[in-house]
Amino acid sequence: MSESHVLDGDALLARLRAWGRELGFSQIGIADVDLSSAESHFVAWLADGFHGAMDYMSAHGLKRARPAELVPGTVRVVTARLDYLPRGTAPGWQAIEWRRLDDEPERATISLYARGRDYHKVARARLQQLADRVGEEIGAFGHRVFTDSAPVLEVELAAKSGIGWRGKHTLALDRDAGSMFFLGEIYIDVALPPTPPVESHCGSCSACIDVCPTAAIVGPYRLDARRCISYLTIELKEAIPVELRAAIGNRIYGCDDCQLVCPWNKYAKTSPLADFDARPAFDGPELLALWAWSEADFLHATEGSAIRRIGHERWQRNLAVALGNALRATGNAAIAAALRAKRESASALVREHIDWALGQGSAS
Repeated sequence: MSESHVLDGDALLARLRAWGRELGFSQIGIADVDLSSAESHFVAWLADGFHGAMDYMSAHGLKRARPAELVPGTVRVVTARLDYLPRGTAPGWQAIEWRRLDDEPERATISLYARGRDYHKVARARLQQLADRVGEEIGAFGHRVFTDSAPVLEVELAAKSGIGWRGKHTLALDRDAGSMFFLGEIYIDVALPPTPPVESHCGSCSACIDVCPTAAIVGPYRLDARRCISYLTIELKEAIPVELRAAIGNRIYGCDDCQLVCPWNKYAKTSPLADFDARPAFDGPELLALWAWSEADFLHATEGSAIRRIGHERWQRNLAVALGNALRATGNAAIAAALRAKRESASALVREHIDWALGQGSAS
């Protein structure tokens, strides 16, 4: 945006927030572009190898922490919160999720955020609409929209702009909304007034650290992604480390444990958008029903879903691990039979996980 633009920043921010609510966003903040305080933590995280095989985390160097280098001309970042609990979420939803994890080993657990439409598509489209509204108001301006799609320190920007604070599990937390929300950003060349950060309210609580099934949260604000079930079931393309498979339980896409246990999530909000309503196929389905899917079935069921990104092979890999854990827990002969039936036609990656799963029958 050229210096010739004259605007009332406070008035535009008020309009931004109103437009954001119309588009389904629960909160809008404004961050400046100085993220220098986060650089050392990010560099140390990479040096520790905690990003695992996510090479894209290091590909852009410190541009991730320097918005004005990533998008030249950027002077502010509009941050947005998009709640994602499905509209029909029942009171006590955490207890329902825990019951499936603890007492229903033959049912699949998929992270809540992934049970509806792909949030990348939903948030990006709405952020662009928000940017378009700004353009209608002030004329052409420089901007770029991000939704977990480029080297952006989303949680740091959210914390800087008052969307929430960084929890000990490394996710953004808000006193009135917990952590069950997506973040999105619009890098802009308009010097809007920054919104103030909020204080951290984790206190001495360590529930998220203590509950992690694979001990991936190695300390407050320190996540070793290589041990995180979300990383193992979504990002990792190779074999899941044998020593971590039992702890995965029936989680086949992502993991919500650190959020389920967080006391602030009793205030988590449901989304106003139908996009995040849970698809029946992903809301506690039987593992054996999913295992029976062909690749065509998988592609059909995951159309418009974030789950499609892992592909059918990794989907089967994840299911094989969950079925092995269910076999160990229940001794159900039907599980072993279903695993054997697909062994010969499976890829080498999936076959290795089937063999491990079948071995759990003798370990029960």
